Amino acid sequence: MDNLEYRPNVGVMVVNKHGKVWLGKRIPKAKHHDLIKRAWQMPQGGVDEGENLQAAALRELYEETGIKSVTLLGQSDGWIKYDIPKELVGQVLSGKFKGQKQMWYCYRFDGDDSEINLQPTEEPAEFEAWRWEDVDKLVDLIVEFKREVYINVTKQFKQYTL
Repeated sequence: MDNLEYRPNVGVMVVNKHGKVWLGKRIPKAKHHDLIKRAWQMPQGGVDEGENLQAAALRELYEETGIKSVTLLGQSDGWIKYDIPKELVGQVLSGKFKGQKQMWYCYRFDGDDSEINLQPTEEPAEFEAWRWEDVDKLVDLIVEFKREVYINVTKQFKQYTL
C-alpha cells in the first residue's frame, strides 16, 4: 500500500439558497466492503489526464446530480488527502491507489430542485437518493475514513452556508 499513489479527484459542495448542502446516498455495490455501502456524500470524482480541475468538478457535478445552474463561491486552499481502509485496497479506485487527493469547490445552486436528476447521462447512477442537509450534520453522515476531509471542507466553506 505504501508504494501506491493518491488518485487526483475533485469534490463539490453545493449550497442552496437556504444554506443547505446537497448530499447523495450512494448506491451499494456488491463488490464493495460494508464500509462504503449506503454512504451519504457530496459529489466527487476523478480527474481525467490533462483536465482542468474546475472543469472536472462541473463535469462530475452534472454526471452525478444533473445540476448545471451554479455559481462558484470558493475553492479549497490545497489538496485534501485521505487513505482508504486497507481492506478496500484492490477493491476500489481501480485497485491502483491508496486513497485520493481532492481539490474541493463550493458552488451556490441557482436552479430549483426540479433540475436535480440522479441519472442525467447513459452512465449508471451513483446515488439512489438525495437531500439538502445542514452543514453541521455532514460529518456524522459520512463514512469514517472520509470524515477528516469533511471536517476540513466544512470549515473552509461554512461561510457560504450562513
